[in-house]
Amino acid sequence: METFAQKFLKIYDRKVLSGETTFSRSGINKNDFTRLCIDGSFVFSREALEVIKEKMPLTDEEFQALLEYVED
Repeated sequence: METFAQKFLKIYDRKVLSGETTFSRSGINKNDFTRLCIDGSFVFSREALEVIKEKMPLTDEEFQALLEYVED
């Protein structure tokens, strides 16, 4: 099964390469991004994903796919 980091980074990379977003506009906390890259079990909080959804922006489909990894 794909990890949260793998799923998120596929979306993120596609949006950066297409020019839809940059890291500074994405709403991603720098410390969270670092953890995402070094800790295979790290998942953004729902609150962090809400911010990222608006700032990146994520489609509803992308957002829902990422929310599947968030523990309530």
